[in-house]
Amino acid sequence: MFASTPAQLAARDLFKLARIVPVVSVDDPADGVALARALVAGGLPIVEMTLRSPNALAVIRAIAKAVPDAVLGVGTVLDKEQAAAALEAGARFLVSPGVTPALAEVAANCPVPFLPGIATVSEAMRLREMGFTTLKFFPAESSGGIAALKGFHPVLPDIAFCPTGGIDAGKAPAYLALPNVVGLGGSWIAPAGLVKSRDFAAITALARTASAILPA
Repeated sequence: MFASTPAQLAARDLFKLARIVPVVSVDDPADGVALARALVAGGLPIVEMTLRSPNALAVIRAIAKAVPDAVLGVGTVLDKEQAAAALEAGARFLVSPGVTPALAEVAANCPVPFLPGIATVSEAMRLREMGFTTLKFFPAESSGGIAALKGFHPVLPDIAFCPTGGIDAGKAPAYLALPNVVGLGGSWIAPAGLVKSRDFAAITALARTASAILPA
């Protein structure tokens, strides 16, 4: 077994707060703040804000300042520059959909937890050699889902995964029951339609339901 980096050891601690991480994309800072408050109120304090919207960094800054109870992460980090910008904006952890050699170096030296993404055993093995033992499995459903994770476990028993991509409330319990799944990411908790209509009470209700999900 290879030693984990300090950031990787801290990454598993994130999921002690909540095993389900809402993955959201918002372009208006006020909506981002209201959304983060709604998710925290529903019992899901860990939030991954992706860099998929043009105004994402402004949203991240607003949430980091106004909602200190939210453990705000930034996802879709693709390079060193995006990682630096996310940290400057107030990110408390970073997530990537995949990893290049350059991004792996950034992750290894990151001052906050970094969840690098993988889709195959070979990718997981390469990151394991670098000391990463907590990984994002993405896109989970289209990369084999539960069956793939069951296949990973016997050969990579020291790796913990956070599967993300295509998972909904119905599939979550079976994922969380796997011994190598430490938590999971999902967008069903904050659907774009509810964010657009600013129905944050409904999002809080979805978060409460998600926070109560038990493994199958």
